[in-house]
Amino acid sequence: MKASEVRELSTLEIQELIESNTKALTKMRLNHAVSPLEDTTKISKTKKDIARLNTELRSRQNNPQK
Repeated sequence: MKASEVRELSTLEIQELIESNTKALTKMRLNHAVSPLEDTTKISKTKKDIARLNTELRSRQNNPQK
């Protein structure tokens, strides 16, 4: 997910995506511990998506007028 795509989302959608991506990341980590994933880059991509979402959410909280 690109930063420009994140900016277009509503605050509620961002919060929902953070929650669902965090759950998916936890599930991927557990599955990877049991048996190796085919594409381990999904873990790092999910972490980066969560970081992008958190960054946008934080900037909206600090600048509510935008």
